[in-house]
Amino acid sequence: MIHIVSLFLSASLLLRADTLPRVALTPAERDSIVHVLFTVDEDDQKYRSQLSDLQEQKEVDSAGWKDVMVRMRQADSINLIKVQALVDKYSWLGPDVIGEQCNTAMFMVIQHSDLPIQEKYLPVIREAAASGRAQPRHLALLEDRVALREGRKQRYGTQLKWDERVKGYRLAPLEDPDHVDQLRRAAGLSPLAVYLAQWGLGWDVERYKKEMDQ
Repeated sequence: MIHIVSLFLSASLLLRADTLPRVALTPAERDSIVHVLFTVDEDDQKYRSQLSDLQEQKEVDSAGWKDVMVRMRQADSINLIKVQALVDKYSWLGPDVIGEQCNTAMFMVIQHSDLPIQEKYLPVIREAAASGRAQPRHLALLEDRVALREGRKQRYGTQLKWDERVKGYRLAPLEDPDHVDQLRRAAGLSPLAVYLAQWGLGWDVERYKKEMDQ
């Protein structure tokens, strides 16, 4: 039952699977890792920023769009190799060790990877969130993305999908719309109405449930 939602992140995240012990870093190791992850972060975001600009210019599927997509996929492949090597050696490094930006960069690489990779590292990030080495909001994002890719409904309402009928984004199917804000609050996320407003979308739970029943 969702009335015990406040316990969800603290209890269910204690499930551990294929996790590695923490490793103490020397100052030289930390500096090297931070340098790698700063580069990873830059390469992960710059092409997505370019795509966002092209989308605003209504140049989706243009030659420029396709070129950026190719370069983004190449960068994603290289970034994944780097992050997998770090996680396999050191486990999931928390923001207290490498800083919030680098911790987020590791997560974004997994979030932008294919489903098999996401499924592989989801248990690792669950365990890391339970021990304070991953941010609960990051876990919520990955949980939702994996659920939708596996054909299930999302729990936290973090994912939108393109609706060809209206030529715009809409909220992807929710597991429990009545309690989504409680789940979001437990994960450190803003209320769903606030999040959707950033995309020019409104939120009315009763209307949403009626639409889903149609």
